[in-house]
Amino acid sequence: MLFREMSLPGCYVIEPVVFKDHRGLFVKTFHEEIFSAHGLTTTFAEEFYSLSRQGVLRGLHFQLPPKDLTKVVYAVHGSAFDVLVDLRVGSPTFGCHEICELSAGKANMVYIPSGIAHGFYARTPELIMMYKVSSVYSQEHDSGILWNSLDIPWPDGNPVISERDRGFAPLAEFKSPFRFEVESCQ
Repeated sequence: MLFREMSLPGCYVIEPVVFKDHRGLFVKTFHEEIFSAHGLTTTFAEEFYSLSRQGVLRGLHFQLPPKDLTKVVYAVHGSAFDVLVDLRVGSPTFGCHEICELSAGKANMVYIPSGIAHGFYARTPELIMMYKVSSVYSQEHDSGILWNSLDIPWPDGNPVISERDRGFAPLAEFKSPFRFEVESCQ
């Protein structure tokens, strides 16, 4: 596995080894010793997936403390315009975003520490995204910021989006409970 730190401290693009042959491919998405050697979370409490059709935008989501979480996210079918936003007060990249393309074909993943909002736009007719998270889902702590409240060049200015996601506060009005600490990036 190759780990490349993104411009947002503590966020990584992970490129696993992909074994391909005439039958298809095989991808290892997690290896405890390798994650641990990079100082990353190795304990995950839940794993789930979403299925989205082309033009769907989900996000920008996170869980609030004390139920905040670290995520590993990747596409197992299709491709996504994937966005991360730093919400950690004191971070050198507070309020900044980073974009990456996640696709089943590349088998790449993103590692997202606590305090980073996450969202994506489905580029293909069907997109299946997997999420491995360090804390169990808590409806009471589930939150987000408005998808179009930053200067993110989304592929579509009028995506298919849930009413819930349309109702989030813009980043400028969000009072962040997240604090940047070097240790929190791992």
